Amino acid sequence: MPSAAIIHAACFAVGAVVGGGVVSAVASSKRQIPITASANTSVTPPIIEMGQSGGARLSNVVTISALSSPVLKYGHPGPVPDLLVRKAYTAAYDRRLRHPAWTAEHLTLASLGKSGQQRPSGDGSPDRSNSTFVEDESLPAMFRAKLQDYFRSGYDRGHMVPAADAKLSQEAMDETFLLSNIAPQVGVGFNRHYWAYLEDWCRRLTGSFSDVYVFTIPLYLPRKDTDGKFRVTYELIGSPPNVAVPTHFAKVVLASRPLSPSTPDALEISTGAFVLPNAIIPDDAPLESFVIPIDVVERAAGLNLFSDAVKANSKHICKSTKCDVVVRRFDDAQKRPEMRRAISAP
Repeated sequence: MPSAAIIHAACFAVGAVVGGGVVSAVASSKRQIPITASANTSVTPPIIEMGQSGGARLSNVVTISALSSPVLKYGHPGPVPDLLVRKAYTAAYDRRLRHPAWTAEHLTLASLGKSGQQRPSGDGSPDRSNSTFVEDESLPAMFRAKLQDYFRSGYDRGHMVPAADAKLSQEAMDETFLLSNIAPQVGVGFNRHYWAYLEDWCRRLTGSFSDVYVFTIPLYLPRKDTDGKFRVTYELIGSPPNVAVPTHFAKVVLASRPLSPSTPDALEISTGAFVLPNAIIPDDAPLESFVIPIDVVERAAGLNLFSDAVKANSKHICKSTKCDVVVRRFDDAQKRPEMRRAISAP
């Protein structure tokens, strides 16, 4: 059976992303889905918007103001997304699911330590072997993911922002090991393999683009049961059950570069979204088989990632560069000391 068929047969068909409405969106890219909002609806600004010069930029952080209602006299129950601003990334933490709702990164050659720029004095090259997984004590204790939750769970502690993306300093790398940046992922065949290849592909984009924005989003997508109805089912790990296990993960990228050296302010913008099942994926699976419209990811996650202007003025990333992963067995390199210098883990 072809690898793409194996993926779609064994791992929740991505085409059925969020029920009938999203199935229609995937099936017909020409069909427009109307969006209506009541007068009292609060619309969150997109995370990435167009700047005055035409380039993409991160929008200002949205502050959540308490509703002025007498019903809330004794407190606002939430939900409260904890906005976590780190050295190398920004994330929103989901207190109910005990993992990030999303993470956002801005990758450049400089941020990855590949530009030749010297680090501040006394700040040597960061080493992931000096980092350890820790609980995030900045979060309320009752909403934290705990180290014990992952013990013998059968899942890896999967980085949403990989350690290899945080080469600014040891502190920046250490922050990727906070459990608020972690979600349960299948280990062999996914976190240690295909997912790591995708993370590496995102880093390699900095060789062709001056700026690369990467969003990682855990998803809970429905599957069609034998009775014809769509249901979302997922596992919880921990004792008592504490951390939810996503069914899928999305990587959404926006990459920009000058149209020409003579016009550095005129940017070519490319975007793309990839949705992968949290399951074993064969190494030979084509990356383009996981391409999903960005609108579909936004609807599934309840997020506005890009403004309409960004979407209208960008082309698909797979038309700007090759969407091919490089198979690199990071875990095998860890077992063989002679290979560690040749292959760096994600």
